[in-house]
Amino acid sequence: MMSVNILVVDDDPEIRDILHIYLRNEGYHVVQAEDGKKALELLQQEQIHLIILDIMMPNLDGISACLKIRESSGVPIIMLSAKGEDLDKITGLSMGGDDYMTKPFNPLELIARIKVQLRRQNYIAVSNQAVDEGEICIDDLVINKDYYRVTVKGREISLTPIEFAILELLASHRGQVFNIDKIYQKVWKEQHAYYSQNTVMVHIRNLREKIEANPRNPQYIKTVWGVGYRIDK
Repeated sequence: MMSVNILVVDDDPEIRDILHIYLRNEGYHVVQAEDGKKALELLQQEQIHLIILDIMMPNLDGISACLKIRESSGVPIIMLSAKGEDLDKITGLSMGGDDYMTKPFNPLELIARIKVQLRRQNYIAVSNQAVDEGEICIDDLVINKDYYRVTVKGREISLTPIEFAILELLASHRGQVFNIDKIYQKVWKEQHAYYSQNTVMVHIRNLREKIEANPRNPQYIKTVWGVGYRIDK
């Protein structure tokens, strides 16, 4: 069985040690960094499958580190912060985070969220192996499910695994309206959670920023007010 490598980035050594214990007990291999700068260095040296990233850190904070990581990698990122306001969560997700937890947190809940993200990754890998070579073409938007690649007018777009999964879901069911709960269930592979509405909406907004020429008047991902989202036939 392949070892799953998780990078824990936090300037608090006690939090790093606690997470190391819990993650090791789940069978994961843990790599630690005390700030964003060290995390970026480790990403060049190690194969990392998931990152737990604190926001408030010296040298290079979590938001800045997340932006740098997203320039070249779609690895799942769960962000940690002492700030619990919705705006802070939306900011973290907007910068490329896949999930967000507020300190203090229950390590067992974090483990559960890690497993959701890793299942999402595995689902993408299995899907890419299982389907025949093929693409979904919607005007100038091309989604290649085999190679996990998205282009708009020939320009390759870098998406996170969650963003790709949402886009593939809507594009594979053109004309069908998906409400937020259904998107969350299909993509995150779990039932509705209290934070799911903001989470889905932020990822939809990020997707539009990346693939739409005018995100305020989207060509691809349409809002059906009071219902959900769809990509037209």
